[in-house]
Amino acid sequence: MKNTHNLILNFLASSSLLFAASGVQAAEPLALQNVMKDLGKNMQVITDGISRGDWELVEKTAPLIADHPQPPMSEKMRIMGFMGTNMGKFKTYDGETHEQAQAVGKAAKAKDGQGVILAFQKLQTSCYNCHSEFRKPFVEHFYGKKDAAQ
Repeated sequence: MKNTHNLILNFLASSSLLFAASGVQAAEPLALQNVMKDLGKNMQVITDGISRGDWELVEKTAPLIADHPQPPMSEKMRIMGFMGTNMGKFKTYDGETHEQAQAVGKAAKAKDGQGVILAFQKLQTSCYNCHSEFRKPFVEHFYGKKDAAQ
């Protein structure tokens, strides 16, 4: 029974990786696209909060970036298949985003405007670095089109 269970899990994992590596384009937007859209909206909320000195809004919004939702496992498998050896770098950028968003929230809680701005600049830099490296090939691979944002 246990061997059958392991065989099925291995088959599913292998199938997912083959599907991911095949370059099959998404018929519908990936869940990650909605995650990114929500992250963008939350970044705008923080920008608004900073401009008005609304540290409570910034503090409340920062965890929505730091602890953003993850795509479903099947989608993660497709992404990992596409990213290959770059997956570690992709995860590093995500980790930086998490850390810097937490720093934004911590500084906002302390009502440290300069600290918020510094941490938010680092957060923006982390997002920019990931997007500049991965957005174009990601969009081309999963959607078969050029990324107009590049």
